[in-house]
Amino acid sequence: MNKTSQNRQWAIAPGEIFGMGPVIPVLVIHKEDDAIPVATALLEGGLSVLEVTLRTPSALAAIRRIARELPEALVGAGTVTNARHLQEALAAGARFLISPGLTPNLLAAANTADMPLIPGIATISELMTGLDYGFDHFKFFPAEASGGPKALKAIAGPFPNIRFCPTGGITADNMMSYLKLNNVDCVGASWLVTQELVAAGDWKEITRRTRQVLQQTGYDFE
Repeated sequence: MNKTSQNRQWAIAPGEIFGMGPVIPVLVIHKEDDAIPVATALLEGGLSVLEVTLRTPSALAAIRRIARELPEALVGAGTVTNARHLQEALAAGARFLISPGLTPNLLAAANTADMPLIPGIATISELMTGLDYGFDHFKFFPAEASGGPKALKAIAGPFPNIRFCPTGGITADNMMSYLKLNNVDCVGASWLVTQELVAAGDWKEITRRTRQVLQQTGYDFE
């Protein structure tokens, strides 16, 4: 292990997060009051790992609510791009972090934090930078625009032990082309929770979609 990762004290390992289901919902929550109904609908559908992106003013409050009121959910912060985001997510109760990319400063900060970071990569050079800091689980983003399954299959040649969660342009129609790859454990899903469903308060449809996707992957969520 690289010296930069020797002092890690992560409560949960990235591999555990990746192994808790084939799909990680990517959530953009605009209203704090929507956080619990959305999370509850996903839990009822069979998913417990939830990524709340830091793209809205309500994101940290949503993470705080889910962490406090739904301890059975493993809620994390997405779109983490700097050390300040990391600290804010930690204070809100996030249990993991996901970034669209990586920088040395962010990787170094994550190695001294008490929650895991899943850095984003789109190139081999970025992957190698992550390896230098002791990381071996990555978000592949934007997946479809960066070569999709063919790119991930090619990456597996020189880096057979690296695990991925591809995100970006993935749908119910193409997710299995990723999940069947040996180096992919799960995919990021933004289509499960749309702004239209949230605005309509159609929590049952979110649960239905979640169950349908898990059935499609063959995952036993009962």
